[in-house]
Amino acid sequence: MKLQLLRTLALSVLIGMMAFGLAACEEEGPAEQAGENIDEAMEDAGESVEEMGESVEEAAEESSY
Repeated sequence: MKLQLLRTLALSVLIGMMAFGLAACEEEGPAEQAGENIDEAMEDAGESVEEMGESVEEAAEESSY
């Protein structure tokens, strides 16, 4: 009987902690927003470098003719 009560209590606590954890994850904090901004900036920079590389490659091909 005590073992079943202990299991029920432990399961209730676990479910409560999971629900609290999920609720806390829904709101973005300033650090998460800053991280997303940094990720976007890095993606934009990568795309710019890629475009610049393609332009250099095209210019090199044109000058070799």
